[in-house]
Amino acid sequence: MKTLSGGQAAVDSLKAENVEHVFGLIGSATMEMFDALYDAKEINFIGVHDERTGTHMADGYARATGRAGVILAGQNGPGATNLVTGLGQAAAAFSPVVSIAGALSTAHVYRDAFQEVDQQALFQPVTKKTWTVTQTDRVPEMFREAFRVALTPRRGPVQVNLPRDVLSSTAEFPAFQDPKAYRCHTVPAAAADAIAAAADLLRAAERPVIVAGGGIKNTGGHAAALALAEALNAPVVTAPGHGDAIPFGHPLNAGQMGPRGNVVASRLAKEADVILALGTRLGFNSTFYSYDNINEQAQIIQVELDPTAIGRHFPVALGIWADAPTAADQLREALGTLEKRAEVEAWTTAYAQERAAYLEKRDAEAASDAHPIQPSGLFKELRDVLPKNAAVTMDAGTLCLQATDALNYWEPPALFTPLDFGLVGFSFACGLGIKVGRPERSVVSLMGDGGFGMTISELSTAVDHGINTVTVVMNNQCWGAEKAYQRDFFGERYIGADVSSPPFDKAAELYGAAGFRVERIGEVGEAVSAALACGKPAVVDVAVDPAALYSFRRDSFKHRGG
Repeated sequence: MKTLSGGQAAVDSLKAENVEHVFGLIGSATMEMFDALYDAKEINFIGVHDERTGTHMADGYARATGRAGVILAGQNGPGATNLVTGLGQAAAAFSPVVSIAGALSTAHVYRDAFQEVDQQALFQPVTKKTWTVTQTDRVPEMFREAFRVALTPRRGPVQVNLPRDVLSSTAEFPAFQDPKAYRCHTVPAAAADAIAAAADLLRAAERPVIVAGGGIKNTGGHAAALALAEALNAPVVTAPGHGDAIPFGHPLNAGQMGPRGNVVASRLAKEADVILALGTRLGFNSTFYSYDNINEQAQIIQVELDPTAIGRHFPVALGIWADAPTAADQLREALGTLEKRAEVEAWTTAYAQERAAYLEKRDAEAASDAHPIQPSGLFKELRDVLPKNAAVTMDAGTLCLQATDALNYWEPPALFTPLDFGLVGFSFACGLGIKVGRPERSVVSLMGDGGFGMTISELSTAVDHGINTVTVVMNNQCWGAEKAYQRDFFGERYIGADVSSPPFDKAAELYGAAGFRVERIGEVGEAVSAALACGKPAVVDVAVDPAALYSFRRDSFKHRGG
């Protein structure tokens, strides 16, 4: 037994979890915890400029490493409320973020005290679970619970509120437990009869397609998915935002499907007679919940770790509750050696020819000489210059949505997007977290000028901690998605759509980072290469045609015509 303050117990709990990095913003409500972090030399504290962006860093770290990302908001009230957007984003991505915030002293609750807000209620809608610690001696218990819940499938963010009096009081603590004592050690495999039934459906398929989603990407399960695809001779399409679920170079990789995917992958989903959905909800970004994007006559085999997701949006022929890579391995074994069937061979050969023609056309039709710079030309230059080990982060918005399936992702996980949360202002901060977790990888963050303007202060964080990412600002001087809708559906009645910004390359230099300005398409490759090699955080400010806009959500404005 040893006597510790609540703050020391919290830090010792992080040590027990083998936490190596904590992102956070100092505040008076958690000074005992920060003081304990001072002595915790094994934990690298990364001070951020905003709790929201710090949460994005923890989110990126978690997605890139598979470990819990930790964010510490030192102040109750406004410091805590700033976490909400980041936690909403992490929840949409099923990202295991452990968020910690100081809280009001217990004796002051319900007295309209300084910076009082009901943090327990505040965080419940955007986390898997939220706790407010009531006693100092329960701090390790709550931290064990927090990490266990965050890391238990299906993963997601959690919130721990630590009242000031809990942190400052002392208690006697036994030895801290090894996390192995309270962790899941296995994931669910599929039932044998379900595997046999799925194997029968796949053997009989003439136009099989595998849809690989987050359940493949987030588990590093691409080898299992591809082994199954090769056995079936079936093309693999990926759910939007998970275009890196399998490596780009594999011949069966058709890219991202759905209303935001490419024409080849989207056609496959619309024409397949058997669809094996591996670790995907077949949700909004994949389908818009419409048979316009998936074959209504197809027999769907849906493999999901979350049983409530099975058949939720589309009726299934067979629903399998299981870990997606595990089920893929089971299916591969059950199928054995398959005879090549003429129908499947014709289906996949036609796909391969169409995919090759699509990729060739994508390069040939890129606006490589246009001025001002067009998105297609920029994306081709990025395809040519980005190293194969690059991890790419993106915001929401019209340019990033166009970029998602226009780049090539070679080493999973390599694509990090806001997914269903559709958040602007995510990309740069997420990239910093990825670089902390995977320093050996090149990290390139794409975003618009509006989103980067929201988060530019984190350049100080990048410079201070030597987090050398490259941010490509696609600068079109507007909120592109909304301006496109105003153009296409509201008679060009523009309001609030334009953005003014400083020269981001010069601003980067003022922060101590490297800055590059690109005015013409031929300058992109050289600028990005120099940014990757400069040994500093870098910003490449690319002047993109403000008129190069695209309305993605045309379905939302059908009532307006156009």
